[in-house]
Amino acid sequence: MAAKPVPEGFTTVTPYLVLHNTAAAIEFYKKAFGAEEVMRMPGPDGRSVMHAEIRIGQSMIMLADEFPQSGTAAPKSLGGSTSSVHLYVEDVDKAFGRAVSAGATVLFPVSDMFWGDRFGKLTDPFGHVWSIATHKEDVTPEQCAERAAAFMAKMGGCSG
Repeated sequence: MAAKPVPEGFTTVTPYLVLHNTAAAIEFYKKAFGAEEVMRMPGPDGRSVMHAEIRIGQSMIMLADEFPQSGTAAPKSLGGSTSSVHLYVEDVDKAFGRAVSAGATVLFPVSDMFWGDRFGKLTDPFGHVWSIATHKEDVTPEQCAERAAAFMAKMGGCSG
């Protein structure tokens, strides 16, 4: 029997987070985002995590501890994150508060945004950036452009 090209439970794109302490990160993601641990493989030393998978909502995220020989680095080794994970939820205010209570740091408080989402951004204790949103309104490209220009003008940025 041929295997499916995308395994059951996964979608086409799956984030893979590299961490300094994957075991602690899994516990944080459970508290902060309601993650469910799907699987975990120990590293060669028996303490680290070579590979793990969690599910948040219907999305899978892969995780692993930083291993120098793998060519990847955790945000704390890099001095910051080079990407972010975007999480859509039913109630952004509740989810954001839960993440902050679990130990996340606010980068941008929850606000109604010009593109139609209620949105906030935070950093987890492991250096990964998460944006959390609830989609509130469908906005046309023209409306979005107008609102973006007004937003940038209000923020003191350029618009054009």
